[in-house]
Formats: sequence, structure tokens, C-alpha cells
Amino acid sequence: MSNRFVRWGVYLLIAIGFAVACVFLSDWQFDRNESRASDIALVEQNYDAAPVPLGELIDEDGELDAGDEWHPVILHGEYLAEEQVLVRNRPHGGTSAFEVLVPFRDADGRIFIVDRGWVPPGEGALPDAVPAPPSGTVEVTVRLRTGEQLPSSGRSAPEGQVPTIHLPTVADDLDGVVIVSAYGQIVEETPAPDTALGSFDSPTDDPGPHLSYAIQWILFGVMGFIFIFYMIRTEVQKHREEAEGRPAPVKRSRRRDRDADAEDELLDEVETPV
Repeated sequence: MSNRFVRWGVYLLIAIGFAVACVFLSDWQFDRNESRASDIALVEQNYDAAPVPLGELIDEDGELDAGDEWHPVILHGEYLAEEQVLVRNRPHGGTSAFEVLVPFRDADGRIFIVDRGWVPPGEGALPDAVPAPPSGTVEVTVRLRTGEQLPSSGRSAPEGQVPTIHLPTVADDLDGVVIVSAYGQIVEETPAPDTALGSFDSPTDDPGPHLSYAIQWILFGVMGFIFIFYMIRTEVQKHREEAEGRPAPVKRSRRRDRDADAEDELLDEVETPV
């Protein structure tokens, strides 16, 4: 087997390996696109639904069904204002804002974490001011959200703050039964507070670039084979041109040599004067 065929085999193996990688990456983007489509459908289904009591969606087991995220619920009870916690480094208003988490004791006795909104950063490590929640008995409408994970980097936060909305961390300092499967993103409070916090934007319905990325990876895999076949074709064509450009070897038979010698002798006799 010539070195040329070995080289072509290596080219094809490289193209196959690249195509396999492209298939995996494309499949990953298709999965992300499907997940994003499911998230958008869930928001469209629940975001503007009629509010229901908290106990209808989170019963005594304290678990939130994944299909109920973003659904509005109504709380009746009081804020535990002294247990307020700030979540740092939240992207609101073009700054690294603070979100304000305040535990709320519902009428059924359970404690539910309410995200009342956000405040801009101050001059120091804390906001300049954090508006207090309404005191006494309050009716609060919130949208259910699932909690967040702790940072993988292990970063922490100062006293009275948390790096993410990790509900078990917030619940550690609370006495009583605390719901940790979900928290509530504020919609409205009755009575209204004296000073409102920054409100939350509606979730975007942009599906993102995942579908186009998936198609691009498929095209990249096909282009890998096209490029390899182009290289092989170019090499074959170059080899053929080099072969056609060489002068052919001259082969003369013995008979033709004798005939040529005889012809030369005859010409010499004719040209010699008598």
C-alpha cells in the first residue's frame, strides 16, 4: 500500500472523528433548544394565571411541582422583617444590585421566603437604604420560583447577605417549618409599602440561538468531509498532471535501427560525387 493511500486513510479518520464531535455538539444544542422551548411554554401557561392560595400548589409535604413554577399564589400572614437577608450581585438596573429576601409566616404557620424586589448598591458593602416591608397582617401575591444552587466557586457573603438564593442556607437561621422547594417573587402587597423596591422584569420569550447553533454544527461536520475529499481530489489531479508532463521513454527495435543505418548509407552514396 502506497504512502498516498495511508495518508488518505488518516484524512478520512480525522473527518469521521470531527463529524462525530459535531453530532454530539449538535445534539446538545438541540436539547438546550427543547429545554428553552419548555421554559417559555411554562411561563406562557403560568405567568398570568389567576392567583391561588399557597397550600393549593405546595401542600404539607412542602414540595413544588415543576409544572407550577411562575404560577401566582396568595399569602396571608406577616413578614418576619428582623430575619431579612440580602442577595448580592444581582443584575438589575445596569448595576450589581441587592435583592431583598424577607421570610413570611403564612396563615398555615409555615414560613415562606419572599423576594420583595431589589435595591441599588450603596457607597459601601451595603445598600444606602432598604425599604421596610409592611407591618402587621399582610396579603401578598407572589410568583413561585425554584431556588438556586450555591456558587461552584465557593464564594461567600458578609453577615446578613447570601451569594445566591439558596433556600436551605436562608432557612438555617429560621425557627419553624420553612418551605425550601420554592420562594416567591413579589407581585403586589396589601397594604402597599411606604416605599417600593425595584420591580422584576417579565421573563423573555427569546428562544436563544440554540437551534441555529445545532444546524451550524451539522454543517461543520459535512464540511469536514467536503474539505477532505477536496484535498484528496487536488492531490490526485496534481499527481496526474505530473505524470502526463513527463517525456515518454524512447524505445527502438533492432530492425528499426538496421533500417535507419541502411538509409543513412544510401544517402551517403547518393551525395558522394562520381
